[in-house]
Amino acid sequence: MNTDNDLEKLLQNLPFFIQQYLHQHPYKNELIEIVLDLGRRPEARFSHGPEYLSQKIISWQDLDYITQRLSKFSSENRAGIERTLHRISCIRNRQFLINGLTCRVGRAVFGTISVIRDLLESEKSILILGRPGVGKTTIIREIGRVLADEMEKRVIIIDTSNEIAGDSDIPHFGIGRARRMQVSQTEFQHQVMIEAVENHMPQVIIIDEIGTDLEVLAARTIAEKGVKLVGTTHGNCLENLIKNPSLAELIGGIKYVTLSDEEAKRRGTQKSILERKAYPTFELVIEINNSNSWTIHEDVAYSVDLFLRNNSGKEQIRQILLPEKVQIKCQNYYPYSSFLLKSIKTSSQNLIPSERIWTEINEFNRKYSGKLTSKNLIIYAYSISNNFIKEAMDKVNIRFVLTTDIKKASLIIGLKKHLITNLKLKKLAQQKNIPIYSLNQLSIYQFMKVLQNFS
Repeated sequence: MNTDNDLEKLLQNLPFFIQQYLHQHPYKNELIEIVLDLGRRPEARFSHGPEYLSQKIISWQDLDYITQRLSKFSSENRAGIERTLHRISCIRNRQFLINGLTCRVGRAVFGTISVIRDLLESEKSILILGRPGVGKTTIIREIGRVLADEMEKRVIIIDTSNEIAGDSDIPHFGIGRARRMQVSQTEFQHQVMIEAVENHMPQVIIIDEIGTDLEVLAARTIAEKGVKLVGTTHGNCLENLIKNPSLAELIGGIKYVTLSDEEAKRRGTQKSILERKAYPTFELVIEINNSNSWTIHEDVAYSVDLFLRNNSGKEQIRQILLPEKVQIKCQNYYPYSSFLLKSIKTSSQNLIPSERIWTEINEFNRKYSGKLTSKNLIIYAYSISNNFIKEAMDKVNIRFVLTTDIKKASLIIGLKKHLITNLKLKKLAQQKNIPIYSLNQLSIYQFMKVLQNFS
């Protein structure tokens, strides 16, 4: 891996006594940030821990010396240095005067994503999880460069805080041929995300730090339009997302479902259970445990379903042992195909609930998939996401076509609460002799029963 951090351009904006100390420091290439607070000693934070830079305390003159050399601070109290990735954030007092600075060292690290290169070629949307400071922004910057330069994709980066491509009208070379759209204010990020799709025809959109409901909704909208997403958000693991109401929609959303007595008994669960609401916006999640160890969830829908049923599955861990060596380990993870093969050979009474699901799906495939494949199954989905239909049909091995022309459909499927109110749809379906099937809720079990009836 090669690193370009333009550290000298940051140091030359600092007071001389700080420059002198850091120039001689043996670990200056491991510097993460410099903290300068009024009336306190300057402090440097390295990857191995913090240390003071001088016995001298920071004065108003020191802070003024630095701020006069920087670009204007934004409404988010951030500034940058032209043509670099460094970020300077300020702390203000009640009179709105700057009394503290955090100088964050920005680095472009080339080759850092070699451990996940194969995942970039999968055409799946990727969400990167990690605590603040673990290197998420560095990773997506390199992802943008690889996708644009090496895979020749049309990539647009939504750069809200100018951390990805630097604080300049000319983007930092670390993003390669990818294009950058700046966001004037943080609260407008979701609007710029939609604008990127509507105006610039990207194949990939990169977003750093998805955090609000509007940004989550914009991400779902973009995914529905067929554009690949690469995003980051705060969180240590997938479980954090599941338990976060604002961000859970990124992985399909969570809802309570009430089962019948018979269904609850068959599953061996309580009547009220948690289920995934929809198909995930991001099909692949990467947890950044540390700079050399990443946990991969290659099928987010499967991982979420297992977690909600309190079942453990194997997870894939990728580690960089040496600069040229990558090790991949699998622990407690089974792909769908393993469950299907296992279901064929095992009695459903002896299976845990998640395995019973796949036993039923396998039984359905044996009985009905041949019959349904022989028909031209053209589905008109009303008030149901196309992604949900695709996910359900993939599980039951049935060929189908989704249509937006109701006259060509062989059946109509929709949510009952929406179908009831659309009299015009019912009338047209009767005229064309097209059967309508309703679902009380978005559930693969109900969807399977509909297909059984249609067969």
